[in-house]
Amino acid sequence: MRMRWNTLLRGLLLLCLAGMPGCTIGPNYHRSDPHAPAAWTSPAVNGLNQGAPASASWWTSFNDPELDSLVRRALARNPDLRAAEAHLRQSRAVREMNSANFWPTLDATASAARAKQSMNQPLIGQLPLPPGFPFEYTVYNAGFDAAWEIDLFGGKRRALEAATADWQGAIEARNDALVSLLAEVARNYVELRGNQRRLDIARRDLKLQEEALDLTRARFQTGLVSELDVTRAAAQLAGMQAAIPPLNAAAHQAMYAIAVLLGEQPGELLAELSAPAAVPPAPPEVPIGLPADLLRRRPDVRRAERALAAETARIGVAEAEWFPKLSLTGDAGFESVSFRKWFQPGSEFWSIGPSLKWRVLDFGRVRAEVKAQTAVQEAALAAYEKAVVVSLQDAEDAVVAYAQEQNRHQALADAVAANGRSLGMADNLFAKGRVNYLDVLDARRTLYQSDDLLAASDQAVAIDLIKLYKALGGGWETLAAQSAAAPAP
Repeated sequence: MRMRWNTLLRGLLLLCLAGMPGCTIGPNYHRSDPHAPAAWTSPAVNGLNQGAPASASWWTSFNDPELDSLVRRALARNPDLRAAEAHLRQSRAVREMNSANFWPTLDATASAARAKQSMNQPLIGQLPLPPGFPFEYTVYNAGFDAAWEIDLFGGKRRALEAATADWQGAIEARNDALVSLLAEVARNYVELRGNQRRLDIARRDLKLQEEALDLTRARFQTGLVSELDVTRAAAQLAGMQAAIPPLNAAAHQAMYAIAVLLGEQPGELLAELSAPAAVPPAPPEVPIGLPADLLRRRPDVRRAERALAAETARIGVAEAEWFPKLSLTGDAGFESVSFRKWFQPGSEFWSIGPSLKWRVLDFGRVRAEVKAQTAVQEAALAAYEKAVVVSLQDAEDAVVAYAQEQNRHQALADAVAANGRSLGMADNLFAKGRVNYLDVLDARRTLYQSDDLLAASDQAVAIDLIKLYKALGGGWETLAAQSAAAPAP
């Protein structure tokens, strides 16, 4: 028995030696950095700084504790982020399965079967049999079956390479979901505060217009103004009243959207966020880095590059079907028709040996599979190249939008100041009877419009900055490791 087991061990040693890596077929993937311009096409003005990389925790630059709190809760509860984490765990498990394919499988079996042979079967039925021949008996079997497919031509190594790239791509997909989540929380919060500010302006001007209408009616009673002036004042009041419901609806919709991003019911944050607050101001300086930094940070670009690597490796997986497959199989155990003799030396059995399988005729199926996978790889290359140029376009658009909105904001601030002075002069001249009330109404309407435009521009500046940060791909660096290490929900 010892000699037989030694023979089995020597066979296993040969199995290990045969499993050493051979050649690896298929194209080798080489990562190459995409070309990026040396500087942004749009000039870096109005606080934009190309000399420093963009901030990782960019939302903290708004210095708004409520926004920071919302971001923390969204990172912990957002359903889309949790789904991305689950896909990441799935891809990690798939990679582990491909890694396990390099090793042999060992199955343990045990059985006890009752059987009966026919007394009239062709062979035994023609032979003289001793009395009490056991046509009915029980067979006891226990042992191990082992199988190992040797990766001679690298098909399994290419499969592991593809699974590794898929896993890394899932990491970038999670990071991309993280970047989008941060931007969505911040954008909805800014829209909420901006609409609350515009509501305050509308309600303030509505109150002033109500007072103006009362004054106009009183002047009409004394004959100082005409009924036309009263009608115009009433029309302006109605217009201001009509502006309030859409702003109120937009504010509530922003609160509902934030709650859903936090994984809560839409109305859960009404008590927390209904009190008006200022739009978080943009910081005086915004570091944006260079275009090359953008391509290294954007998760969607990084994900597209990993997808290209995976599809390149799968060409080798398809090409491996052209070559023979070598497997080593073996089994060992005990078999007996007597339970008492089941594990005695005479009941031993074992076998070990190689087997070769080679597809010699498939009518071009493997060749077609290789062509199909090559086309998939070419499509992945085109998608990667598109992701690069689209990311540069996103960033360029965001840079110019942020800079130009700041210019617009300054012009609107100047307009508000000038319209305020104009209304003051119109009120003074109207009190002296030197202008009619239409001039006052026009001045008031113009000031109301410029106040509202300035508040909307405050909101737009902050939103354009959020879009810029999202276009730069920031936010995942400081939080990705924490998210990846979080326990499964």
